[in-house]
Amino acid sequence: MKPSREPVAIVGIGCRFPQTVTSADGLWTFLHGGGDASGEVPADRWDASAFFDPSGERPYSVYTKRGSFLQGHDLFDPEFFGYSPREAQMMDPQQRLLLETTWEAFEDAGHPPSRWAQRPVGVFVGLFTHDFEILRGRPTETATNNPYSATGSSATIAANRISHAFDFAGPSMVIDTACSSSLVAVHQACRSLLAGETELALAGGVNLQLVPETVVGLCKARMLAPDGRCKSFDARADGYARADGVGMVVLRRLTDALRDGDRIYAVIHGSAVSQDGRTPTITMPDGDAQRRAIRYALAEAGLSPADISYVEAHGTGTPTGD
Repeated sequence: MKPSREPVAIVGIGCRFPQTVTSADGLWTFLHGGGDASGEVPADRWDASAFFDPSGERPYSVYTKRGSFLQGHDLFDPEFFGYSPREAQMMDPQQRLLLETTWEAFEDAGHPPSRWAQRPVGVFVGLFTHDFEILRGRPTETATNNPYSATGSSATIAANRISHAFDFAGPSMVIDTACSSSLVAVHQACRSLLAGETELALAGGVNLQLVPETVVGLCKARMLAPDGRCKSFDARADGYARADGVGMVVLRRLTDALRDGDRIYAVIHGSAVSQDGRTPTITMPDGDAQRRAIRYALAEAGLSPADISYVEAHGTGTPTGD
């Protein structure tokens, strides 16, 4: 089976995650060492005890006080990115984190962003929470609104903020597919590169927990694990855990990356997106639909399930030696 498309190379990474992880190397070290990022809600976010009810039955309550939280999310150098302090104050911290990690991803790739000004660079950002918008909508906050409030609070601006700040001329969009938003952003970025729409693409996502309202809604739907820990593929699984984080990758067509001598972290051979269709409830996944998506991605990459099984068993190669 031959690949139906050219591979895409990851040539730069910028990220921030809880427990002071600020680089791809730092993330690997944290994971390899079995790090634990879970903790109680910091006091500078909201008063977790005021909303806590172990049963979750009390109106406007939550049954968990835990999650994973970034430090220093409120720190930003506006002048570095050409913004006034007045405008920066009204910017969603998610937008600020995306600007910072985009710069770091280019720096990691060895590509000065100025080299790509006014060129077809695509920006694809996964984002589906609106905590800052909720926060700024409170009566105590709206009195301080200024001309920058609308763009600063809008989720739609997150990708455009990057394109504007770095003078990129390619497609620029925010993608909201809930938990898969960042992965779909990467998928769309690859599609844009391979269609010739862009010379280089940025893809990633951001999530920042700023208000209890989002947690209240998820607790009422019984979606969160009470102990604040994900237990995927485990008989003890009882919900998922929320976390702060931001990550951006610089993507190029593999031939372009090899031609220019880029350092290559990894190569994306195929990807696919699908929908479950009508399941018993809108939040319930469907195994058959997920298997179809995996088959589509394998076909794009020129692989079969047998190839994957061979690699898992032998560590490298395929049954045909490719």
